[in-house]
Amino acid sequence: MRIGDMNWMQVEAYLERDDRAVLPLGSTEQHSHLRLTVDGILPERVAAEAAEPLGIPVFPVLAYGVTPYFAAYPGTISLRVSTHLAVVRDVLDGMAGSGFRRILVVNGHGGNGAVHQLVPEWTADHPDCRLVVHDWWKAPKTWARVQEIDPVASHGSWMENFPWTRLPGVEMPEERRPMVDLARVRTLAPAALRGYLGDGNFGGLYQRPDEDVLSVWKVAVEETRAILDGAWGAP
Repeated sequence: MRIGDMNWMQVEAYLERDDRAVLPLGSTEQHSHLRLTVDGILPERVAAEAAEPLGIPVFPVLAYGVTPYFAAYPGTISLRVSTHLAVVRDVLDGMAGSGFRRILVVNGHGGNGAVHQLVPEWTADHPDCRLVVHDWWKAPKTWARVQEIDPVASHGSWMENFPWTRLPGVEMPEERRPMVDLARVRTLAPAALRGYLGDGNFGGLYQRPDEDVLSVWKVAVEETRAILDGAWGAP
């Protein structure tokens, strides 16, 4: 369930019987022909679907992340790493202050990777809490399913093209783009990167049949739910 569908009294009652919660992290950035908010839509949705049968509240997605390399694409908004970590820390502090003791961060954007480094620091300051960061799209079972379907898959390609990340009336190109040189991508300034990438797809088909992507989604939801319902260990 989403925390936005609860009032404070319901949260208080929930905390009398459980202390788990989910915080999704996203980004607002170019995703080729898909929505700029792909990286926010997907972690929030996978978290909500995973948590719903367990009755665990999911907080609103943090819609902005660290994505300076895409700055030349209009609509992309990037936070500094220090700003992003400060905001995440403040949100986690607030969740702990409310009484949540087991928090799963479902991350939907690779540029937010510094959050992994925050975990031991934050838990050292909150020894009665457990914090787990889950990069949903590259979790072992989910990524294995992607590779089974089509190993050429990356940013802005079919693996992010779900019914809920498409834009009405936007037609997808039919070609399969070769994978970009990721080593080169990491060295380019924003304008040069846009020149190299073009429409922003890192490689692969732009779209595959819904049965393919929905099978990936099913695994992703189950894998996320297994963490929520698993052995968190003693706080």
